[in-house]
Amino acid sequence: MTFSGELLAFMSLALVAVIGGVLLLNLSKVVHMVVALVFTFLSIAGLYVMLSAEFIAAVQVLIYSGAITIIMLFGIMLTRHDDTSEPEEGKWRKLFLFLGVLGFAFAVYIGIYNLEIKSAQNVVPSTLHENNTEQIGIALFSEFVIPFELTSVLLLVALIGSIILAKKDDEEEANKE
Repeated sequence: MTFSGELLAFMSLALVAVIGGVLLLNLSKVVHMVVALVFTFLSIAGLYVMLSAEFIAAVQVLIYSGAITIIMLFGIMLTRHDDTSEPEEGKWRKLFLFLGVLGFAFAVYIGIYNLEIKSAQNVVPSTLHENNTEQIGIALFSEFVIPFELTSVLLLVALIGSIILAKKDDEEEANKE
């Protein structure tokens, strides 16, 4: 087995993503969890770059690593939280969780192994990685224009709903005083 630069880059990015996910689940401070989540998002963006999906990688960095993380931090800072600790998890729950993760990893491995066997028999077209941003734009604004517009309306409704809920909380707060 020879180690190429691509394999080393993949293993490094995958390791950072997995470690970030594990830290996200095991850290106790929420801000530290968000930082671990940022590392996971950035490593996933690196994996997208390795797949020649530069547009998706840029969207991953801008939307997830940037916007979603900032929204989570603002949500943490602007909300009241009561510091109630949860009871310790049992050993059986951790064992079942570990077995579930192993089962999922095995299923992914089998899926990838079967994909490698099938792809060795079929030739993949060489135009797959050419102009992928242009192909996404053409598909998005021609074939998927209605779902795209419905998504924008859904996001607008969610924004208006969050403003109404925040205003209602302010009114309740004013009525209590």
